[in-house]
Amino acid sequence: MIRARCYFDHNASSPLRPEAREAMMRAFDLVGNASSVHAEGRAARAAIEDAREQVARLCGADTAQVVFTSGGTESNVLALAPEWLSKLPGYAPEKARLFTSAIEHPSAYQGGGFDAQQITRLPVTADGVVDLDAAKELISRGDGAPFMVSVMSANNETGAIQPTAELGEIVRAAGGILHCDAVQSVGRVPMDVSALGADLVSVSAHKFGGPKGAGALIIVRDELHNPVPVMHGGGQERGRRAGTENFPAIAGFGAAAEAVQRDLQTGDGIGAVQPLRDRLERELKRIAADAWIAAENASRLPNTTCVAVPGLHGETLVIAMDLEGIAVSAGSACSSGKVERSHVLDAMGLDNETASGAIRISLGWSSTDAEVERFLSAWQAIYERRKHESAAA
Repeated sequence: MIRARCYFDHNASSPLRPEAREAMMRAFDLVGNASSVHAEGRAARAAIEDAREQVARLCGADTAQVVFTSGGTESNVLALAPEWLSKLPGYAPEKARLFTSAIEHPSAYQGGGFDAQQITRLPVTADGVVDLDAAKELISRGDGAPFMVSVMSANNETGAIQPTAELGEIVRAAGGILHCDAVQSVGRVPMDVSALGADLVSVSAHKFGGPKGAGALIIVRDELHNPVPVMHGGGQERGRRAGTENFPAIAGFGAAAEAVQRDLQTGDGIGAVQPLRDRLERELKRIAADAWIAAENASRLPNTTCVAVPGLHGETLVIAMDLEGIAVSAGSACSSGKVERSHVLDAMGLDNETASGAIRISLGWSSTDAEVERFLSAWQAIYERRKHESAAA
């Protein structure tokens, strides 16, 4: 008998919610182009604007602030453009500065349109949280050139929640702009973009049960100057992102946003994940007393565990779990399937042996007690086999 697989890689991509699937199927039947003025075009436009309202409500934003994109990466690249700073005194594109944390997603870590020579990395603590004192010091050393800071709201590998509100105060006091990659936070914790302290916020649908290929950039600070669009063409999305809208994916994005907001309010689905995660961590540490959990002493997303056991290699663990019918990952899933040493764990100062053994377990709206039980059973079998092999060596 083939057993159903258990999925613990929601930080890479969460399974499509039924509500999102149903909204997409309805949208597939709409034949019009959302830029057309006839009835069919208006129906497509209505689907997009309904979704815009749903996403805005989930994020605590105004609908006019939501710009649809193809996902988190495009949103980050659109945000990391020096032209956002062009209204600030002393602006020159080649002198505009960018500060990013040392634990960012590659789409932000690489700096977008900023000159590589003008990018400064902000260090993090051993818990994987941006060091605010160091950030303030580095920002204060600026030469007066306009600057942007880009820091994620929660890390994709460790789940560590970043102090963006405090960082926003530092950035505003120094006259800069703060971009926040909130891809991992939205849909997992209650979200209010104004409380983040950010001027620009990136969101992605497929992290919380929406479809792949849909995301948004939320422009919180209305007076910011719009940069040259990444996509040129017909002027869709108020000229910020050209191209005929993928309204089936956008409709699914909106439906998932509405469903996850309900879960967070009622304690169902994603709202019930933290007790599962806490139980999983207690038991895996009971089984393996030498297990290390990243950012254990920091505020974390309720669904994320990054764990390592000395003597166990992360890639080996991922394969062993996969053979047991359980999907986990070795760090981030943003590098075309490559398993490489984590720059996040490096930035936290982790030793080579521990870092090479880390795996990420990320739960989501579809996770159940039974799946956690299966994970723990597999974990115990793998750990005891490792102990037996070590004793025999």
